[in-house]
Amino acid sequence: MTGKVLVAYGTTNRSTACIAEAIADVLRKDGLTVDTLPARSVNSVSPYDAVVVGGGLYAGRWHKDARRFVRRHREALAARPLWLFSSGPLDASTSERDIPPVSDVKKAMTQLDAQEHVTFGGCLEDGAKGFVARMILRSGKGGDFRDFDRIEEWAARLAGELSGGK
Repeated sequence: MTGKVLVAYGTTNRSTACIAEAIADVLRKDGLTVDTLPARSVNSVSPYDAVVVGGGLYAGRWHKDARRFVRRHREALAARPLWLFSSGPLDASTSERDIPPVSDVKKAMTQLDAQEHVTFGGCLEDGAKGFVARMILRSGKGGDFRDFDRIEEWAARLAGELSGGK
């Protein structure tokens, strides 16, 4: 495939956006044309041949913008290759084992016949928005648990699938 790929994301404090941008960079290095956009700003997925959607995890749910995106574009998403990712655990668990998708992501995977889902570690640092985020930071449980090597490896495998293994 030599078409266009959309990497859409739902995020509150930009951590998931940074992961989406890292995925897009790897896809571009493989020669693919990629747009990286906040999920809430995407009006149509029709210009894209494949889509990657990511969302931050908040209290066991995927970010509302990612949930709304897959609902709003469900027919178009079901008609093209789709990959999903989550970000959020504020610990090293994602480097120790595969974290299964939360229920709303699992439902989207089934309904849209997604190729795959992966969960990456999250990031919550000083200045984060939201009452709960500030409470987590005050309790000393924040930090950056994103593993960009793992993110780039996943994106490179995805790029290989999208470009036909060239």
